Amino acid sequence: MKASDLRSKSAVELREELLKLRREQFNLRMQRATGQMARPDQFGKVRKDIARIKTVLKEIRVESPAGEAK
Repeated sequence: MKASDLRSKSAVELREELLKLRREQFNLRMQRATGQMARPDQFGKVRKDIARIKTVLKEIRVESPAGEAK
């Protein structure tokens, strides 16, 4: 997931994507705790994607006081 792709989405779409990634992160944590994790590298990728989305949401919030841009 690239930041440039994220910037083309609306704040609502980004929040939905953030919620989806947080659920996936939770599921990965549960898999890791039970020893069923198939791809350990996926955990880091999800963390970085969450950070990217939060960064773009912050940029949108700074650009527009209403919090909704595009």
